[in-house]
Amino acid sequence: MPRVLAMGINAMMIAIWATYQYLVELVVSYLVHFLCEFYYFGLAFAGEISHALEEFSHFLRPNISNVGTGEETIPKTQSESKVDDDLPTIVWVHGFLGFGPFDKRRLGSLSNFAGAENEDQRVLVPYLGSLPSVYDRARELFYYLKGGQVDYGEEHSKTCGHSQFGRIYKRGHYPDWDEEHPIHFVGHSGGAQVVRVLQQMLADKAFKEYGNTSENWVLSITSLSGTFNGTTRTYIDGMEPGDGRSLKPICMLQLFRIAVIIYDWLDIWMLKKRYNFGLDHFDLSWRKKGILGIWKCLIGKEGPFCSGDWILPDLTIQGCIRLNKHIRTFPNTYYMSYATKRTWKLMGFTIHSSMVKITPLLFLRVLQMAQWCYPSHLTPPYKGYRDGDWQENDGAVNTISMTHPRFPIEHPNCFLQNDSSLIKPGIWYYKVVEGDHIPFIVNRKRAKPPFDENAYT
Repeated sequence: MPRVLAMGINAMMIAIWATYQYLVELVVSYLVHFLCEFYYFGLAFAGEISHALEEFSHFLRPNISNVGTGEETIPKTQSESKVDDDLPTIVWVHGFLGFGPFDKRRLGSLSNFAGAENEDQRVLVPYLGSLPSVYDRARELFYYLKGGQVDYGEEHSKTCGHSQFGRIYKRGHYPDWDEEHPIHFVGHSGGAQVVRVLQQMLADKAFKEYGNTSENWVLSITSLSGTFNGTTRTYIDGMEPGDGRSLKPICMLQLFRIAVIIYDWLDIWMLKKRYNFGLDHFDLSWRKKGILGIWKCLIGKEGPFCSGDWILPDLTIQGCIRLNKHIRTFPNTYYMSYATKRTWKLMGFTIHSSMVKITPLLFLRVLQMAQWCYPSHLTPPYKGYRDGDWQENDGAVNTISMTHPRFPIEHPNCFLQNDSSLIKPGIWYYKVVEGDHIPFIVNRKRAKPPFDENAYT
């Protein structure tokens, strides 16, 4: 009996120690995220204030530089940009917590893709909302380009508990889009899956106002650190590994969920003008939900986090497998993928490949992902799953997930030896780039990614 009691005490002590470690890791992760977000948006607000002061000084001091010349000042992007109407439009699609381009009065002109939209007039960078599901964002992307009111579909909207109709685009940003005027799409992280789902919708003629859509409206898809097969980061942050849909009772995502619900419920115009999570079709504002509504959302009875119609369930391994079951790789479309990693193997351990060239936000996350193991008491997400295959990562997505769609069925693929190789449509060409998850966005000049030199050719 004493031996059994001792074993019980030991087991309890181990459980308490494991819980303590988990809570410490949770607090540290939350503080790191908070400080990094505060730093980035602090810089953005500083830029906004600087621009306001500059405008005020111009108001006080008349501009006489062009007096008497008879010349009109033309923005550089208009006067120097060489646009060939025969060249296809390029659309960049952001991922989880991404954003579209801000003007100079909002967040200091902060751009998710480091001002790619200013490099060429053919480049479009839509803001699709950072939290809607892959399905919802694909629908929004279509209407952003063609114009009209976003229609999420009657059946889907009823199932997920949100409005069927969303934002209205009086005129699309590329209304001529069709098979004769196809588009190059570039998707970062979860944005790559959004583009793939959109192409499948086009093939399925899923937009009832447009009966002539086809997969050939997409000329190419380029993925930058794309989440084709899910990421174990979602489980570390709080998604349940067992189903890939629900949240753990205590986790960082629970704190995030509560913050988002309160932010959208308060519906403060000045804040939402600067950053909008894109959940307006759930009508979370206090004007419509009231006190009872926010209470139901907070306890998980209503809203996107209740129905699972938000982006992170789509980025778990199970979520990507569910999506991939219905998405094809089409024979007339060119596919290219740049996978990233910031790890390497040393004496059987996966560690940082660089202690300096890594975004501070991702330093801890790289190690967390390299050490994470799928719970042994749960059924693996697919047959043949091995933890070792998922250790290489860039701090946000596992490298194995970025190369090409693998699960549940592997799509045609080829490792690209060099950029000058002859590529064919219908095949996912990929290469692995040394870097974390951030260099492709916000500050591309720092990373000098290999796709930049050919991005507009």
